[in-house]
Amino acid sequence: QVQLVESGGGLVQAGGSLRLSCVVSGSSTSTNVIGWYRPAPGKQRELVANIGGFGRPNYDDSVQGRFTMSRDNAKNTVYLEMNNLKPEDTAVYYCRYYMPGTGTYWGQGTQVTVSS
Repeated sequence: QVQLVESGGGLVQAGGSLRLSCVVSGSSTSTNVIGWYRPAPGKQRELVANIGGFGRPNYDDSVQGRFTMSRDNAKNTVYLEMNNLKPEDTAVYYCRYYMPGTGTYWGQGTQVTVSS
């Protein structure tokens, strides 16, 4: 059973930084696609950033240049470093893991609040 646990959210002023973590158990972060999502108007959740088994991270235009996704396969953990945060980044951030042939898994989410 694959489980994802996010942490690292909190309250920060605009321009500040946070680092989110997502620990994966039951599978490996070195394979398959894993990403960060957040709710968006008109959508259930929008992609913030993701990374495949061997590729570079992909970012939504709204976070390009401010957010950096990375992973530590030895710890089975992915990170989302968020810099220059804006009030519009306020959301619950979810970790999503896709395993072909098995399905999609979500974490419980971590709240990020950016004050102006």
